[in-house]
Amino acid sequence: MQADRTYWPAWVRFLHRWGVSEPFAALLESTGSLKLLFAQVVYLGQPLFGSDVQKWQALANLLENEAESRSFAAFIREEEAR
Repeated sequence: MQADRTYWPAWVRFLHRWGVSEPFAALLESTGSLKLLFAQVVYLGQPLFGSDVQKWQALANLLENEAESRSFAAFIREEEAR
């Protein structure tokens, strides 16, 4: 399955605005299988989170995929360095 990286820049801006980009990147790299639990919470909560289901689906997929999680963490750090 092709990863959906469309939302990554917006997510990084959101994390940066709240000052949690580095802690979030560290969590993505270190939480391991706990991310699977978070992904399931996202799947279950989609009806409550709003109408942009694709965005939440992309987040859940990111959390389930270890390689994509690490890529997003690297992307966060690259954007912070700019």
